[in-house]
Amino acid sequence: MVSRSARRTSHVEYESETRHYAHIDCPGHADYIKNMITGASQMDGAVLLVDGSRGPQEQTREHVLLAKQVGVESLVVFLNKCDVADPELLELVELETAELLEEYGFTATPIVRGSALEALRAAEAGDFADSVTVAIDELVVARDAHVECPPRDVDAPFLMPIENVHTIEGREPLSRVASSAVLSGSATRSRSSVSSTVESRETWS
Repeated sequence: MVSRSARRTSHVEYESETRHYAHIDCPGHADYIKNMITGASQMDGAVLLVDGSRGPQEQTREHVLLAKQVGVESLVVFLNKCDVADPELLELVELETAELLEEYGFTATPIVRGSALEALRAAEAGDFADSVTVAIDELVVARDAHVECPPRDVDAPFLMPIENVHTIEGREPLSRVASSAVLSGSATRSRSSVSSTVESRETWS
């Protein structure tokens, strides 16, 4: 979860009982659409955060569409802010969310109700038996069960995606820093040596 004052893609690692996760938080703000695409293109599965007090918004639809377009096969929904949502409307929010997911081909998607803020407060207080922290455990269990482990191509050459190249001028030697890539269409995997020059071309369609 990222506040409005700190929208950026963040990477967090943690473990469940059966898996090790690298969690990428992709903000949906228009200024960060590139980060959304870069993050989503690396995902094997995703947790879709929906405001339980308001239901799916236009940004929610954009995230689901993006997940579909970049090939994310499995989603798990966390219905957030259930502590302040109208209990009578939560069923409608769940139904609306399920219909949105089915529209884009995501069927039988688990939906877990909870409150991220209250779970954080309970965890900070050491109360891990509270229902709000138990909801987070249920989210992890749902993800373990619903998101399949992807096959890993361990025999192929190492592939590091490139997003940006920054030239840092100053004392010799000249430093060049590179990271991730956003591509539309096909990408070619190849070998390169340490001294190779790497070029990146971004295509938007």
